[in-house]
Amino acid sequence: MTENGIRILAIETSCDETAAAVVENGREVRSNIISSQIALHTLYGGVVPEIASRKHIEKINQVITQALEEAGCTLSDVDAVGVTYGPGLVGALLVGVAEAKAISYAKNIPLVGVHHIEGHISANYIENPDLKPPFLCLVVSGGHTHLVRTLDYGVYEILGRTRDDAAGEAFDKVARAIGLGYPGGPKIEEAARKGNPHAVEFPRARVGDSPYDFSFSGLKSAVLNHLNSCRMKGIPVIQADIAASFQKAVTDVLIGNAVKAMEDTGMKQFAIAGGVASNAALREGMRAACRERGVAFYHPSPVFCTDNAAMIGIAAYHEYRKGRRDGLELNAVPNLKLGQR
Repeated sequence: MTENGIRILAIETSCDETAAAVVENGREVRSNIISSQIALHTLYGGVVPEIASRKHIEKINQVITQALEEAGCTLSDVDAVGVTYGPGLVGALLVGVAEAKAISYAKNIPLVGVHHIEGHISANYIENPDLKPPFLCLVVSGGHTHLVRTLDYGVYEILGRTRDDAAGEAFDKVARAIGLGYPGGPKIEEAARKGNPHAVEFPRARVGDSPYDFSFSGLKSAVLNHLNSCRMKGIPVIQADIAASFQKAVTDVLIGNAVKAMEDTGMKQFAIAGGVASNAALREGMRAACRERGVAFYHPSPVFCTDNAAMIGIAAYHEYRKGRRDGLELNAVPNLKLGQR
């Protein structure tokens, strides 16, 4: 342990960002290095798992070295190595897990495996020193849409989840359909600023037997059907209007389910996390909904919404404090469930 407390080296390689960070005491980010592959995968219209894995192998040592240098420390100054071991792309995860295990073994440093979604939730602790459990959290990313009750650090109850497409996945598919390309989230948001959110009233799906669950496949199909209908009838397709109308439909459902959870649970703290949490329309809508109900609202800065290692370091810190230590048998678990160990 350092003079200042517990110092974690964190590694994140669950998808297409190779990231490393140094975090102290579960709140202070000393460094946060991210090597993005967006430009590479844009050529293919989405993430290609094999290419992502190869790029992680090329970049992993570089980002760790840079993270340590920026933090002004060496591996000898690190108290534990935290690493994402699931969920995610199995090949990508294996690169980070193998690297973390090698460092743990070579330097005799404790190893702490971290759930990727727990990392996203923990990103809210970085810039919000007053935020402590319990609170509700909406996790919205390319692979996940979860409504979670955070009972304590590392202790979660999933209230709702998507039954099909994640919100971020729907953004990517619709962006591709209307010719905006990859990555869909930022492209849809940018186009939507110039469009009419009421130009097309797309459906807002509700899951009857579970009021907190989400479904976006029907909305995606409705957009595709609308586009096909316009083309068959020779009606011009206005990208900005489709983008704005689609974004409004997604955010209405996300906010609606979140509000119901707030009202049903009576909890007075609400946070959002994940890549889609950087969407300004979602943030502003959630902020307004929370303000109307006297609920404190939290969200990370955009850099901590998308995949990064700082959030993994925060989550690893709390697991380390609780005594979690993983052995060299730690493996990638691509379908790891939140709360599963």
